[in-house]
Amino acid sequence: MSTRLSHVIGFDDAPFHRAHRGDVLVAGAVFSGARLDGVLSGRVRRDGANATGVLAAMVERSRFAAQLQAVLVQGIALAGFNVVDIEALHRRLELPVIAVTRKQPDRDAVRRALLEHVPGGRRKWGIIERLGPMEPLAGLWVQRAGIDAATATALLERSALHGRLPEPLRTAHLIAGGIGAGESRHRP
Repeated sequence: MSTRLSHVIGFDDAPFHRAHRGDVLVAGAVFSGARLDGVLSGRVRRDGANATGVLAAMVERSRFAAQLQAVLVQGIALAGFNVVDIEALHRRLELPVIAVTRKQPDRDAVRRALLEHVPGGRRKWGIIERLGPMEPLAGLWVQRAGIDAATATALLERSALHGRLPEPLRTAHLIAGGIGAGESRHRP
């Protein structure tokens, strides 16, 4: 894929208390190059199984759907362990999808947590296992669907305006934190 991807949405969840059960806010920041073009919001269930469908519906219902060229997600799970199946999201939206983290996750700790403490953990671990381990790209750790490593690297590097994290994810983090906690804080 040699296309320059410039219309991108980044998703991140709002902070929530450890004891919280129920839905958690998710913010989407839509960018055209370096310009913020819009904001989307939705809710996913804490440790639930609806993140993939909610993100897809948020994009599909938005006025930005026709212009979007890629989807970025802060990590492979939102709202605790509500795992995003990036391959299913890629197939449904027909867009490249990249899950991004700053640090390499401890897969063994994630597996133990899912299998021992999370409802539906075996199915969720199956999604993560199918995606394979995260790979280092552009100074970050990623899992990707529908996009080759070179194009993903170019997208991540081009959209990282204030550090390594792509601006759509950094902005989604700030928006979700500001709305969810009343004030945004620390980096994602």
